[in-house]
Amino acid sequence: MKLAPMFLALLALAACQRQATEAPAASPPDPPPAPTVSDFGQPMTARGNEPFWAVRIEGVTLTLLRPGEPELAFQAPGMTASPGQAIWGARAADGQTLKLTLRISECSDGMSDLRYPMAAEVEVAGQLMTGCAAKTAELPREGG
Repeated sequence: MKLAPMFLALLALAACQRQATEAPAASPPDPPPAPTVSDFGQPMTARGNEPFWAVRIEGVTLTLLRPGEPELAFQAPGMTASPGQAIWGARAADGQTLKLTLRISECSDGMSDLRYPMAAEVEVAGQLMTGCAAKTAELPREGG
């Protein structure tokens, strides 16, 4: 019976202890950001300034346009796409190569302050040109 008073003493001590308060339920974590997706399969146009240039992408044909020079068509067997960007490697009939990279990132052409949904980079004949790009049907236009 000596255990009974000891048991009652422990029970009384336990009753005097602070009771753990229940922590508020943790809020669920924020959902991950939606992946940036673009339909790089549609006709696209990339263009830049200083020097002025443009590349039209229509299917497997990339056409380079520069003032004072003839249009130059390049054939790209496909493109390499990764989240937020696409890269084309193309070759002209005369053997010249062109590499076009489009990245999903707001872009301004720096002259007209038009806003584009993609940044563009073109390498051709040892020259690197930068600019902006959009789906051809959705190219930004001044005044509209």
